[in-house]
Amino acid sequence: MNSNLAPLARICTTRLRALLTVFTVTLLVTSVRAATEKVLHKFNNTDGAIPFSSLIFDAAGNLYGTTVDGGNTASCDSDGCGTVFELTPKTGGGWKETVLHRFVSGTKDGHFPHAGVVFDASGNLYGTTAFGGSGPCTDGCGTVFELMPPKSGGWTEKLLHSFTGKDGRYAEAALVFDASGNLYGTTPVGGAYDYGTVFELTRKSGGTWAAKVLRSFKDGYGSYGSLVFDSSGNLYGTTGGGGTYNYGTVFELTPSAGGQWTETVLHNFNGTDGLQPLAGLILNKGVLYGTTLSGGAYGGGTVFEVSLKTGAAWAEKVLYSFCYSFFHSCPNGSGPQASLIVDASGNLFGTTASGGSTRCSEVGCGTVFEVTPDGSGGWTEHALYGFGRQTGGIVPEAGLIFDATGNLYGTASNNGAGYGTGFEIMR
Repeated sequence: MNSNLAPLARICTTRLRALLTVFTVTLLVTSVRAATEKVLHKFNNTDGAIPFSSLIFDAAGNLYGTTVDGGNTASCDSDGCGTVFELTPKTGGGWKETVLHRFVSGTKDGHFPHAGVVFDASGNLYGTTAFGGSGPCTDGCGTVFELMPPKSGGWTEKLLHSFTGKDGRYAEAALVFDASGNLYGTTPVGGAYDYGTVFELTRKSGGTWAAKVLRSFKDGYGSYGSLVFDSSGNLYGTTGGGGTYNYGTVFELTPSAGGQWTETVLHNFNGTDGLQPLAGLILNKGVLYGTTLSGGAYGGGTVFEVSLKTGAAWAEKVLYSFCYSFFHSCPNGSGPQASLIVDASGNLFGTTASGGSTRCSEVGCGTVFEVTPDGSGGWTEHALYGFGRQTGGIVPEAGLIFDATGNLYGTASNNGAGYGTGFEIMR
């Protein structure tokens, strides 16, 4: 194991706790826009616990996601190995939860899915687990799995790949498809240098899948976020560490003849512009947007953009710096660690796992925020909602999604009882 990488716990504890020590913090003043929270489901451990993942909609308006813990409490030291679940709106209001799969101990299944799931065109779900499978790591090196919808009875799980360490370990990022139906993802460790990998899974005849390492990281390490394609087939992502200053990078992978891929580091974070970009990127109108967990002007993380400038060089710009909640009350949020989403007007939305209301914790219970362009090159941050009611969720660690009316949906990894919630933010 490389000395730069801390050993991973059985369940990678909230990445908020990975905050590096930062320096002087200035209290920020921000505006708060009124929004209301609606709890869609409270997890009870037997149906899942600790949802770290973003949700996705199907065409009928049902929601799907994962919990990293809970489910089959006869497995994984009686805590459960995690679940895949569905939330279905009920006639007259409310939502019904259905557990589609409970992961179990052993080499034939994955354990602890940190990332959400994605659909293919046929309605099958695909995801990753950080542990489990038949790989040589203690408790397995992790897996890629598929869930097939029922023709009769329940959903059927199929393991597509068990990581071996050489091709990566402990995958925590959601998968993405290319136009041909191949799957792509990242691992934070493993590979040729134990700094993590970018991998591809290609469907073969007979229904099997073949894994290929596109890149073993050497310039950066600790890639926890999902990848994003541009229209030319290039991939973009982040590493939480490494680079020139060891504070993380933004990278591009470009395909070339013969199936090879070339990595280019587009930006090296230096601390003042953010450090520890744990989330994946989004691409909007040729500009990449993301978050860093810490660093920035006040130490509590940043929202940033990376855009192509004249001369084919990429330049990073900090759009907003968050307050550092370990030292101050931060009503606007602190420590963003999830990917952003963007609306049709170019406004960015995300979550912070701390800051906001201090009714449940001295560092705050987390927020939903919006970052809006002001029309003159600057950006303004608004805290849309501060978590904190014991009747609702707290500590949102995943990104958000929109419904057709512009309301926001996500998960909170805790709800006071420790099992988490699925929620809607109405604005």
